[in-house]
Amino acid sequence: MKAVTDANSTAPGAANPVDVVLPCLDEAEALPWVLRRIPPGWRAIVVDNGSSDGSPGLARSLGATVVTERRRGFGAACHTGLRAASADIVCFCDCDASLDPGLLVPFVRQVADGEADLVLGRRRPQGHGAWPAHARAGNLALARMLRHRTGLRLRDLGPMRAARREPLLALGLTDRRSGYPLQMVVRAADAGWRVAERDVPYLPRSGKSKVTGTWRGTWQTVRDMRRVLSEPPLEVLR
Repeated sequence: MKAVTDANSTAPGAANPVDVVLPCLDEAEALPWVLRRIPPGWRAIVVDNGSSDGSPGLARSLGATVVTERRRGFGAACHTGLRAASADIVCFCDCDASLDPGLLVPFVRQVADGEADLVLGRRRPQGHGAWPAHARAGNLALARMLRHRTGLRLRDLGPMRAARREPLLALGLTDRRSGYPLQMVVRAADAGWRVAERDVPYLPRSGKSKVTGTWRGTWQTVRDMRRVLSEPPLEVLR
């Protein structure tokens, strides 16, 4: 099913220095905080994934480009945002106020200066409840599996990241669920990309997590990601 883009969106090819993709499912409480922190001159692309709390209208009123992805799934929302982007460099950030998109500026600088091809945010929890124990355990297990699969020594597989749009599209990402962030890293490694990490404060999110708020949600995510790690390397990417 095709995504629906807001009529006021910037047309493809427009001169946006950076686009920030913000997957959104019922994040009306967090949107004002998040959108106020988008760096000046950058475009926020809020990808609504079936909200029922007025998130799309609120995001639009706050100046964001709004895209609708009717197929549920974190990866579906992220990839629709990537396809809707037109800037050379695209960032991704959660829309729940757990991460400050203003901190993406040095990420973009590293990519723009050719120091890295993909920059990831290493989450450093701030305050009680910012990162539950079960979510940390799942992340640690995945980081170890990723190291075994690719050789990358990453300490986090968080959602905050930056890379160039066209090379990202060329990775041919297919996961449309929780495995999308990991598949991006795995295929980037297969393609010989330089992957870097930067520490970012991780705040208690607004509202309940749709993914890692429970043990069940966490391990469903781990299951999705284990499937990604079992994929053979795509030599065509080299």
